[in-house]
Amino acid sequence: MGAQVQLRLLLLVATAVVASCATGGLAATSSQLGRLEGLRVALTHVDAHGNYTKLQLLRRAARRSRHRMSRLVARTTGVPMMSSKAVAPALQVPVHAGNGEFLMDMSIGTPAVAYAAIIDTGSDLVWTQCKPCVECFNQSTPVFDPSSSSTYAALPCSSSFCSDLPSSKCASAKCGYTYTYGDSSSTQGVLAAETFTLAKTKLPAVAFGCGDTNEGDGFTQGAGLVGLGRGPLSLVSQLGLKKFSYCLTSLDDTSKSPLLLGSLASISESAAAASSVQTTPLIKNPSQPSFYYVNLKGLTVGSTHIALPSSAFAVQDDGTGGVIVDSGTSITYLELQGYRALKKAFAAQMKLPAADGSGIGLDMCFEAPASGVDQVEVPKLVFHFDGADLDLPAENYMVLDSGSGALCVTVMGSRGLSIIGNFQQQNIQFVYDVGENTLSFAPVQCAKL
Repeated sequence: MGAQVQLRLLLLVATAVVASCATGGLAATSSQLGRLEGLRVALTHVDAHGNYTKLQLLRRAARRSRHRMSRLVARTTGVPMMSSKAVAPALQVPVHAGNGEFLMDMSIGTPAVAYAAIIDTGSDLVWTQCKPCVECFNQSTPVFDPSSSSTYAALPCSSSFCSDLPSSKCASAKCGYTYTYGDSSSTQGVLAAETFTLAKTKLPAVAFGCGDTNEGDGFTQGAGLVGLGRGPLSLVSQLGLKKFSYCLTSLDDTSKSPLLLGSLASISESAAAASSVQTTPLIKNPSQPSFYYVNLKGLTVGSTHIALPSSAFAVQDDGTGGVIVDSGTSITYLELQGYRALKKAFAAQMKLPAADGSGIGLDMCFEAPASGVDQVEVPKLVFHFDGADLDLPAENYMVLDSGSGALCVTVMGSRGLSIIGNFQQQNIQFVYDVGENTLSFAPVQCAKL
């Protein structure tokens, strides 16, 4: 059975978020929202134009996944995963996931200025770099100049969006913000409202962070970030969307991946007709309201069903633990108890000697036979959620390091949080129904959706 190398998918997105300011007079009306029936937006993989080999893509993906996981764990536990010891944060403000794996084009202001931003299902704030810069990273498009737009307006401290920020301060009657990510990356500036253009649709009064002080790794692929999380500042919440969906193409497919918003966010008719749609509840963690949590009840590797105590993947009383579905992390991470059981089951069924996968950042690896991997029998991998089974094809969890000959499983161990990564999501359509609190998925050829 062939194994494909896929990489962590970085989403840079067009941002369009309709704001409803409590007192600033900048709110989009319900009739404006009502006209937004559905949008289709094309997502581009962050490395799509880098001319990388599959092995290079895999290594880049694994490295970004480690950084992403560190941010997510820092958010839930307060302790960076990649640090050998706990370090007091320099800024005493809540940290957020940040970063992502896909690019999406968008425009801001009047006249409209095009740029690309990172899309992220693990955070909420929409932001871009703004002039005059105190500290800005390099970006490929011009930095947005608020003074050149006729529709820009700073939001007052009395705005409901200002109170939704995890950290804000009032200066000259303007709402200042600081949004910090788990590896000390951050954006700082003024919360404002502006007209955004998404898929040729103009969206007035979008609440966004106009950042004049932005620093840290992971943002330089674009000019900002668009949160698709569950909080009130996210694109999903500001647009009043009940549903959104994405379908991520595989690594060696040059097609763009569709992001569907609103009424277009439904499982494809072919998948629905084949009765292959699975649906599981989305659960909430009050300590981390932005994340999309699911209830992972067990795993199957080949002929081995891995039964674990209910506490293994449950959200704990202190807000740690649990399992999230994340578009911005490539590698799947499982709490150590589940990961060790998974690794043991694979070792027993692969019938190949163990191999060193440190070159690509994976540690569940096997020596591929000299004759190649076409005849290797790879055990099935199934994630059992509450009421739904994610039955994965081999290319969604096995990769070949052509340099070392190691055949590796794209799953790693973690502490404090488990993540279903986007490598496992390729060519599977996911529909987030935030109105009904469900997550549905079905196998689909995403390039044809």
